[in-house]
Amino acid sequence: MEPVFKGLKPERLWHYFAEICRIPRPSKKEEKIAAYLMKFAKTQNLEALRDEVGNILILKKASVGKENLKTVVLQSHIDMVGEKNSGTDHDFETDPIQPHIENGWVKARGTTLGADDGIGIAAQMAILETDQIEHGPIECLFTVDEETGLSGAFGLKPGFLKGKILINLDSEDEGELFIGCAGGKDTVATMGFSRIMVIADTVAYTLKVSGLKGGHSGDDINKGLGNAVKILSRLLWNCNKKFDIRISSIDAGNLRNAIAREAFATLVIPRRFNEEFQQYVESFQANVRHELRITEPNLSIKSKPTDLPTCLIDISTQEKLLNALFACPHGVLAMSADIPNFVETSTNLASVKIVDDKIMIATSQRSSLESAKECAASMVASVFALAGARVEHSDGYPGWTPNPNSEILEITRSAYKRLFNQEPKVLAIHAGLECGVIGEKYPGMDMISYGPTIKGAHSPDERLNIDTVSSFWHLTIEVLKSIPANELT
Repeated sequence: MEPVFKGLKPERLWHYFAEICRIPRPSKKEEKIAAYLMKFAKTQNLEALRDEVGNILILKKASVGKENLKTVVLQSHIDMVGEKNSGTDHDFETDPIQPHIENGWVKARGTTLGADDGIGIAAQMAILETDQIEHGPIECLFTVDEETGLSGAFGLKPGFLKGKILINLDSEDEGELFIGCAGGKDTVATMGFSRIMVIADTVAYTLKVSGLKGGHSGDDINKGLGNAVKILSRLLWNCNKKFDIRISSIDAGNLRNAIAREAFATLVIPRRFNEEFQQYVESFQANVRHELRITEPNLSIKSKPTDLPTCLIDISTQEKLLNALFACPHGVLAMSADIPNFVETSTNLASVKIVDDKIMIATSQRSSLESAKECAASMVASVFALAGARVEHSDGYPGWTPNPNSEILEITRSAYKRLFNQEPKVLAIHAGLECGVIGEKYPGMDMISYGPTIKGAHSPDERLNIDTVSSFWHLTIEVLKSIPANELT
């Protein structure tokens, strides 16, 4: 076992999590972790199947005397979000994650940890390995590409799964059982531009917005976190007329399912504004830091002199881009009228990138109401259409409608109360879960989702609470022991 995890319980779960951390597995590059799982199945003499999109299913027979219990599908995804701090040298396609323990939490050094959903994979492997627990037939489903489109779940074919009960091991708050989730959709705008020459008697600056926490664009959207894309676009919009700026490049945000942590831009200004511009950036930082003083105490907005660029974005495109970015909504659009304190609809302004001669703006929308999701996507599209951009939508993915009368909900709720002498919370989640897609592929599948406590998912601040991993493990074992027998036909 990785020395950092030595002594942690359950030992075999942490053993497998340590091994998983050593295997690069960014979305759409899961071949190494897939090969590892297939080799594991062979070593354990377990039947393993792999479908045409890359999903893996490992089958385990029931323990002695439990053959008549209903089959349970345990499910996690094998890809992870690859986010790192700007000063971190890490290649997610080749380098292992470097975990360490800090004040009862497992974290990674400068990168995402991958506990989302590596801890789910580790739990499945520990269950598949052991002969010390009671359970009926188990199907362990490992899906690919959850983080960038749910393509593994979308690729599931009828008949691949036999079980009618599914436990998704991809939630991030211990003591909370999830029985519903939001659907989502991506909206991407593309703007062409011309390159113009740098004007005379100008100086160049790099603007950098950093120090933000980032986070999950669904689960963390209501926490008042700063968005680096929105902060940078606000600063650029303010400076556009005040200092006659001309933009050379923008590189802001990264993944569509993460709240942007960092943003950069290179611009030029007339030399006569040199001192005033620097003073303005300092005052802007002070104002925004005051606005976000509770949620983002480490926010930094800096201007740094740099060499003059060779060319600039044409003035007309710059005007349209800055207006669109400033106007584009970000954050919670509506709260649920049915579930207290539950976000119903939101949108995330995720990134702005220049690729060749095009500016790419990525956004994502989520809602537990299909019509509201479509409305949010159309609203964002209209902003960029006014700027003359070409707008495209992804197909999106469905939500998961809660079933308060679910059998697996009652089993899990009762198991939790027996183990911990308290009632768990039963909730829906604003993040997307594969349960929505799987439920559409397998109508009638009885599903629940839970997991240990993970904070800061999709950001380098991702951290896994050690104590809750034990609770997560014992709950899963208790639920497997409590699955009822198949009804006689």
